[in-house]
Amino acid sequence: MFLNWLQHDTSGLLTLCAAGIAVLLVMIIRFRIEPFIALLVTGLLIALAAGLPVEDIVGTAQKSSDSLLEGGFASILGHITAIIGLGTILGSMLEASGGAQLLTRKLLAAFGENRAPLAMGLSGLIFGIPVFFDIGIFVLAPLVYVVARQGKRSILLYCLPLVAGLSMTHAFLPPHPGPVVAAGLLGVDLGWIILMGLACGLPAFAVAGLLYPVWIGKRIHLPVPADMLATADELAAKREGRDDPSLGIVALIIGLPMVLILGATFGSITLPDGSGLLSVLTFLGNPTVALTIAVLLSFWLLGTRRGMTGRDLSELTSGALRPLGMLLLVVGAGGFFGKVLAETGVGDALAGSLQGVGLPMIVSAYVISSGLRIAQGSATVAIVTTGGIVAPLVGSAGLSQAQLALIAVAIAAGSIIASHVNDGGFWIISRYFGIPVSDMLKTWTVLETLLSLVAFAMAAGLSLILT
Repeated sequence: MFLNWLQHDTSGLLTLCAAGIAVLLVMIIRFRIEPFIALLVTGLLIALAAGLPVEDIVGTAQKSSDSLLEGGFASILGHITAIIGLGTILGSMLEASGGAQLLTRKLLAAFGENRAPLAMGLSGLIFGIPVFFDIGIFVLAPLVYVVARQGKRSILLYCLPLVAGLSMTHAFLPPHPGPVVAAGLLGVDLGWIILMGLACGLPAFAVAGLLYPVWIGKRIHLPVPADMLATADELAAKREGRDDPSLGIVALIIGLPMVLILGATFGSITLPDGSGLLSVLTFLGNPTVALTIAVLLSFWLLGTRRGMTGRDLSELTSGALRPLGMLLLVVGAGGFFGKVLAETGVGDALAGSLQGVGLPMIVSAYVISSGLRIAQGSATVAIVTTGGIVAPLVGSAGLSQAQLALIAVAIAAGSIIASHVNDGGFWIISRYFGIPVSDMLKTWTVLETLLSLVAFAMAAGLSLILT
């Protein structure tokens, strides 16, 4: 009787979903189990509790390619693996060549000392497109130290705009894992993710990354620690005598993939089917192709032309890709988790419940993602779990690509809200900029919450216009 209620009744299915998420959070938070293992185990437990045949879950001894387990991993990893890998290599080439430092120095020179916070914010925004969040901090932090020393003001005025720019691009723009995963789970073209990510993310950056740091920086004065200044001076001494790449080359390599992807998106809207130009734009604008072109250009323009050997490029590439293993495993397990939820009928039950409550889909996506983020700290886990829950809801809703992209933005916005002590990024920023935990909660946690809320407000507003 209980099993029949759990497997077929709407309230039973919702209870199963809630219990599964609770088990997932307990495994990650209480027992410190890797999210990859936690997602995999939880997905298997939900599938078994829902009464799905074992053959559907794991296949047979002779064939397992059609199973939920293999199909769930393949459905998302087939879409994102090449994109994330190529994006990581591209960012490493820019970091190793000194392109990030060059860009920041040029911006500081153009804006002047009085507008140095704006220059640091734009550095994070631009350099954050091809580079992971923590790498961006590692590369640009020494420049923050120097500028804060010269300005003789709180380091918060300079580091908060930088990390806000890095956070915005990391949350809302490809080739970063969050937006790419959300796009894959919801079936959205990455060109639409770029458009809606910029439309929602830039206003959020203006509020959280420019206005808020100026306000809080006048109220909390934190000097640059002496050991950080020593590190900055040491790195500057090492770079003396090294030629920087030209600003045009750096801009080309950063901007080319986005231009190609957007070209394919606009071409699909404006050009007739069967057009030769549309075929060219579609090929070049495929995210994998676009990033491959940019990576090959970076190998030539930032590598071999500047004295790097084939061995140097190989070592740099392998070093850049090495940390991606756990990230891809988490995403794959999240794809399996989502497939299980769809197969059990939990998605349809949740859709019916949300319609009964009258909560818009975009609001539901944001609330679920926010709750998962606050509870367990990982933006990736929040996105893959929320995407798995929401995907069945949007699959039959007849939404346009633009509307789906806005739901993906809402999920991404929820995944960065209220960064606190269970988030690795919280400790990276605290360490690199010498900010005490109490001040981190007053500054970084508030900044991330503002970034999240403003981006979601923009997505919700645009969804009303595009209805």
